[in-house]
Formats: sequence, C-alpha cells, structure tokens
Amino acid sequence: MFLDYFALGVLVFVVVTLFYAVIAIHDIPHLMAKARNHPHQDAIHVAGWVSLFTLHAIWPFLFIWATIYREDRGWGIRQDGKLSAEAEANAEIARLHARIAELEAQTSEPQRENA
Repeated sequence: MFLDYFALGVLVFVVVTLFYAVIAIHDIPHLMAKARNHPHQDAIHVAGWVSLFTLHAIWPFLFIWATIYREDRGWGIRQDGKLSAEAEANAEIARLHARIAELEAQTSEPQRENA
C-alpha cells in the first residue's frame, strides 16, 4: 500500500516538474531578447507562448531571432547608413594612395625642368 502512494507521489512530482520545465524552456528566447534589449522582445515573448501550443515547432526560429540582434552592432549589417570600420579604412587607404601619387607627380616635375 505504501509503495502505491509513493509511486503516485513520484508520478505527480515528475509530471509537475516536466510541466514547469516546458514552460521555463519556452521563455528562454524572450529572456535573451530582453537581456540584449531587442526591439522585438514583446513579439518574441508572444511567439514563445504560441510555440507552446505548436509543441515548440517554432522555438528554434525564435531562438535565432533573439540571438541575431545585439545592441552594440544592431542587426550586423549597417547602423543608420554608416560605413563599417573596414569600409572606412579602405576608403582612407584609397585617399592616401591618391595623395601619394599626387605628391610624387609634383616632386618629379621640378627635376624635369632643371635637366
């Protein structure tokens, strides 16, 4: 008789733990989006609740959506139409090459006149 009640207690404990774990897991993308100050964190949270009813079929996409955005670099493409640091460096190198060519042309002209 005692083992029947013990087995029932273990079964209830396992069911409650699994139920809580599923609800806790669905909220991970929202917590990540909140920590990253994601602009769509409310939509990610609602979609996480919807994923509960779809047996977490869309959960991997929510995880990706939450991790793509970072506050320091945005979506990783460009920020407000500004050039990236690499593009700025390449543009500066091109300007310096043009200036060097101009200075070399200026220094070679007086030598030709003296000869």
